[in-house]
Amino acid sequence: MEATVLNVKGEKVGKVELKEAVFGKKPSKEFLHEFVTIYLANQRQHDSKVKTRTEVSGGGRKPWKQKHTGRARAGSNRSPLWRKGGIIHGPKNVERNLTIPRQKARLALAQALAAKNIEGGIVVVDEIKIKEAKTKNVVQILAKLGCEGRTILVLEQSNPQLTLAARNIPTVEVLLAGDLNAYTVLRSKKIVLTQPALEKLGARWN
Repeated sequence: MEATVLNVKGEKVGKVELKEAVFGKKPSKEFLHEFVTIYLANQRQHDSKVKTRTEVSGGGRKPWKQKHTGRARAGSNRSPLWRKGGIIHGPKNVERNLTIPRQKARLALAQALAAKNIEGGIVVVDEIKIKEAKTKNVVQILAKLGCEGRTILVLEQSNPQLTLAARNIPTVEVLLAGDLNAYTVLRSKKIVLTQPALEKLGARWN
């Protein structure tokens, strides 16, 4: 399986072999849906919490005596039945992170990349270099590569200049090859991989 290699001007400069172990996987909607569901669940913040009757302040004294008042028995004014009392079965600030086995996450990434390749959403470039950290430089490169909509630029190593230039474009994200996952691939329209990043990405399946 081969892919055309472009330069930042959109010109063809060669061919590159796409690893069958990565881009040759048959995508499974059910499997990818399972991964994305777990991934998104782990991104949520569990910061809702209410107080039970043992945590609400007050309530140390019995409101009135047990008998001969004509009123119902009451042991504390912080009972859940009372106004400003504790809450029964309310939400608690408990982390519920679901584990994703490494092999499962890797398989999901391979299937996502394969699905994106079938759609024609994988673009391989020899390198991405800009003279100045200006947004217009990144916009010009993406236009010449035919990348519209949400795009991920995948690099082998960090490039502060490119990251700075791309941060003002809401539909563009700069990631390292080691940080790529199935969810980010699936939610993007185009994946721009540099050749070194492609090699580093393929090394995860060696």
